[in-house]
Amino acid sequence: MAFRLRKLLLTNGCSSYNISTVMANNKNKYSTVFTPLRPISNTCMNNFLSTDQSTFKPQVDSLKSGESTATLVLQHDCCSLSQSLHMFHLSLDDDAVVDQDFQKWHNGGGTFHKSAYIHRTAVIEFGAVVHSQSLLGENVSIGSGAVVGPDVTIGQSTRVGYNVALTNCTIGDSCVIHNGVCIGQDGFGFLVDEQGNMLKKPQHLKVKIGNLVEIGANTCIDRGSWRDTIVGDHTKIDNLVQIGHNVQIGKNCMICGQVGIAGSVTMGDYVTLGGRVAIRDHVCIASRVRLAASSCVTKDINQPGDYGGFPAMPIGKWRRQVAAQRQTFK
Repeated sequence: MAFRLRKLLLTNGCSSYNISTVMANNKNKYSTVFTPLRPISNTCMNNFLSTDQSTFKPQVDSLKSGESTATLVLQHDCCSLSQSLHMFHLSLDDDAVVDQDFQKWHNGGGTFHKSAYIHRTAVIEFGAVVHSQSLLGENVSIGSGAVVGPDVTIGQSTRVGYNVALTNCTIGDSCVIHNGVCIGQDGFGFLVDEQGNMLKKPQHLKVKIGNLVEIGANTCIDRGSWRDTIVGDHTKIDNLVQIGHNVQIGKNCMICGQVGIAGSVTMGDYVTLGGRVAIRDHVCIASRVRLAASSCVTKDINQPGDYGGFPAMPIGKWRRQVAAQRQTFK
């Protein structure tokens, strides 16, 4: 019976309660101790306690309330538990909206801050959150679980997938941001002080994504430290790509899966990077360069053409080296 009661408890607000104890006091009577997982105001608690209790008749044995937590111990029978928790779940939701100035968006059921600027045609799906001062253009779509941080701008007709995190960035028009992408987090920048300790370098700038850009699932693009990180118009980025801080990528580039671009790299237009290409920091790559898969760029590439190998070299020279090595090992 205790197992069935716990299952009922979890299916009626598992996202809102931390279940501490479920036990049988005597036949058909149970005691449930649960702690809500987000702050509860006194108003919310009073609303719950003053509710008409003739239907389920919970008895509050103890109550400890403070600024951030509240713990309730309810005695009940199994039939009344569902109604009790459902009512308290609604009280929690209403209270959170009032206290944090977030509201429900009419088109999709997501949550937005009242200071955000959102076009009426935008879709914010259930579970997505748009924070303060953000701007969403016409026909923007935000998938469930996505978070649009403060002051983020998203251009018209851009689609943002599930569980995307956007902070410190601007996104252009008609872009596609696939599931799990993270844009605008701090870059990997540290220095060593006189005592030999690692100290974090400030990362205060933004990421700027152009128009008609597509970014594959679980790709990460870091914000800038001394210049903005930029991805040019019409560039296409595959899944699982890492783009470091201060990187500037030109227009119409093609970046395949598992590429790693270290900080402060500058790339021209129409650059193609094969799968698992690695580029060291502060390197410049000219326009219309193509790099073979698994190549490693260790110095500037100033002339357009095809390159490959480690370190990257003109493709003809690399192929001759590979052929010579094969002959050597025969």
